[in-house]
Amino acid sequence: MKHYLPLLVAGGLLTTPSWAQAPAAPTTNPGAAPKPLAVPAAPKGTGRLTGTVLDATTSKPVEFATVALLPTTGNTPIDGAVCDDRGRFVLKSLAAGAYRVQISFIGYVTRTQDVTITDGTADLGTVQLTSAAQKLGEVTVTGERDVVETKPDRIVYNADRDLTNAGGTAADVLRKVPLVNVDPDGNVELRGTSNVRVLINNKPSGIVASSVADAMKQIPADQIKSVEVITTPSAKYDAEGTGGIINIILKKNNLEGVNGSLGLAGGTRSSNGNASLNYRKGKVGLTSSVSGFMFYSPNRNDLTRFQKDPVTGREAKALEQAGDGNTLGGGGFGRLGFDYDPAQYHNLTLSVQGNLFANQGNYTQFNNVVLPDPEQFTRDTDRRFHTQSYDVSGAYTRTFEQKRREWSVLAQHTRNRNEQEYTLDQFAGRSTTAADKNYREESTNLSKNLETTLQTDYAHPFSETALLETGAKAILRRVSSDYDIYSGLNPLRYDPNRSNLFDYSQDVLSGYGTYGFSASKKVSFKLGARVENTRISGSFQQRITENSGVSQNYTNLLPNLSMSYQPGDPKKPGQTLRLAYSRRIQRPQIFYLNPFVNASDPRNISFGNPELEPELTDSYEVNYTTFIKGSVLNLSTYARRTGNAIETYREVDAATGVNKQTFRNIGRNATYGISLFGSVKPVPKWDLSGNINVYYVSLKSPSLGLSNDGVMYNLNLNSAYKFEKGLSLQFFGGLNSPRIQLQGQQAAWTFYSLGLRKNLLKDKADLTLNADNFLSATRNLNSVLDAQNFRQESNNYIYLRGVRLAFSYRFGKVSAQPPKRRKGIQNDDAKQGEGGQQGQQ
Repeated sequence: MKHYLPLLVAGGLLTTPSWAQAPAAPTTNPGAAPKPLAVPAAPKGTGRLTGTVLDATTSKPVEFATVALLPTTGNTPIDGAVCDDRGRFVLKSLAAGAYRVQISFIGYVTRTQDVTITDGTADLGTVQLTSAAQKLGEVTVTGERDVVETKPDRIVYNADRDLTNAGGTAADVLRKVPLVNVDPDGNVELRGTSNVRVLINNKPSGIVASSVADAMKQIPADQIKSVEVITTPSAKYDAEGTGGIINIILKKNNLEGVNGSLGLAGGTRSSNGNASLNYRKGKVGLTSSVSGFMFYSPNRNDLTRFQKDPVTGREAKALEQAGDGNTLGGGGFGRLGFDYDPAQYHNLTLSVQGNLFANQGNYTQFNNVVLPDPEQFTRDTDRRFHTQSYDVSGAYTRTFEQKRREWSVLAQHTRNRNEQEYTLDQFAGRSTTAADKNYREESTNLSKNLETTLQTDYAHPFSETALLETGAKAILRRVSSDYDIYSGLNPLRYDPNRSNLFDYSQDVLSGYGTYGFSASKKVSFKLGARVENTRISGSFQQRITENSGVSQNYTNLLPNLSMSYQPGDPKKPGQTLRLAYSRRIQRPQIFYLNPFVNASDPRNISFGNPELEPELTDSYEVNYTTFIKGSVLNLSTYARRTGNAIETYREVDAATGVNKQTFRNIGRNATYGISLFGSVKPVPKWDLSGNINVYYVSLKSPSLGLSNDGVMYNLNLNSAYKFEKGLSLQFFGGLNSPRIQLQGQQAAWTFYSLGLRKNLLKDKADLTLNADNFLSATRNLNSVLDAQNFRQESNNYIYLRGVRLAFSYRFGKVSAQPPKRRKGIQNDDAKQGEGGQQGQQ
């Protein structure tokens, strides 16, 4: 079926006269809004015209580009079409003869070429559109797209269009992505759930294996091209991640010649430098980038716990804690990619990326224990953390003369190694002098994560509107955690009761099939199912006890279905309605399963639960998109119902006053929500977009006798204005409501940033000044827990105020290079722990 949706772009999105526009003189303003005009009836025949439109710079399809068939003289179109999401177009029932084809889209230079139509099919092949760019010396400054784009199956945030990102990190970028939440600690959520898989360039990465929050500090915002949010993935994606997928696309240059960039940023909270160098000639291409960063993060927090009388319900203060400290860290991130086209329809790619990350900090905490046994002491803790990881991946892709037919084989190996250490000294009362020291403790923890993935995919079109996709995949994971504790005073002694060795393996074998077809010119379907077999084995060994472990083996059938409907006349600006259903699974990882007891804070301990079972979630979504005179409106309603939902559970031992935190399959987690995104240009130089997401959450655990529910919301606003002489101003702000938890809630938080950019050196460079959360020094991540026998309130003050100055420079001689279709592994199948953790804490 033809994807007529982009005709919706008629008006504000058409940049030059085309088949949907009245004849007019060419305009120099790509954003001008021409007036639509009905298409005259074209002479009928048996000829056909096909082709694919691609971006000459990014090698990606130009979705919804307008294709107009013109006579050899004059500008009145006689037929036309709009490209689908793969950039393809088809004109049917054409009379034989000579014509001109005009292809246009906002932000691109219109291309016109002669074509001869016969009684058969005339194929234009690949047609490349060049961005509406200004060439300055050897640098090409590309035309601009909207900061946020809506597509049939995803929302795309173009990070390189948002100047408030300059000099920041991936965490700063994700805070601005519609439907995504990043709290002040860096924890990532999608539509209110942390069950989301974060990919980098469509692939899993060792950089996020242990902590998403830490990983987002390591990737410079200047290296991120865009972020894709997929809320209802099809069966070709791994079935894990009930909330969906967040795919971070790093910048990559596919242009002929040598080119690159340099960047440097200095700020009060973080500083970084980055560089990229790319080379392409003929069939061979090389891409590379490297970056380094450092950050400084002070913090302070306090906690008050009340013990409830089981008979009267009266509260009595049981514990007070207050502390402060700081963390200093830094590291580096690098990528190297190679691709080679040995022959037509054949492509080989090889890529390597790796990172180093380390931080150290000091934290001092005063403890006033009131119940059950009064005691006061102070703990001074020094922590050190070091991680290194790398990913090696390769792919072979075989395309065919038949459009959309493709076969690929892919492999990837990921290694992640974490080393965590801490040393603490305990003192009587509020003292921190050596004479009052009464206890010492040291700990070392070595964690390793090895992951190997093998995958093959095949796509076969049966017609222009019918496509079958099949594939198989194996993900083999090996994880270990070796934890040793030494305690005492003089001397320190090895503590075998608190030391452990945990080995964990998880193998997931899967196969899938999807079939997409059009039932009519207005209705299309995509049906699919995925079968996944999971085998888990874990061995937990304390130094002085017998081994214990976990063993699981289960198979799941996970179907999905989507339907798209385009009401009204497809040749007139209008709207699209999409309905989707999917069943997805969430497997507990080592963070949830490891029964090791973390007692570095003796009043608040945590441990995993090896008896956890996987979650199963049914997701439903109705999505409506409309284009009105260059403006975009996207409305979604959705529902998620999760059985065996894994949630954090806390209880206080009445005898000792110790808070124990673990995980349980609580029963049911249901979420019902609605989200609205809009983008508009009030005037040609002003871009304005915003998103609001409101949802109701219900948590119920009949076995624990617990329940909680409430309404949550988040919203953000992005506004950018371009002045004369290369000066731009941009503002971004957001608000998140209190978060509902099984045993309480977390307070609301806000964030905002203001950026000013000036283009320099004939647009080869730019200088950007950004200010984040400048009206207050800290954000308080307040949390309240209310259980049967205790109530607890904690405040975590995080310093988010920051100012940074960033400079970037682009160089190189470039020319367009025909793109190739390439594939990449996508592992989106692991439930993250709190704070994004999957490994031992």
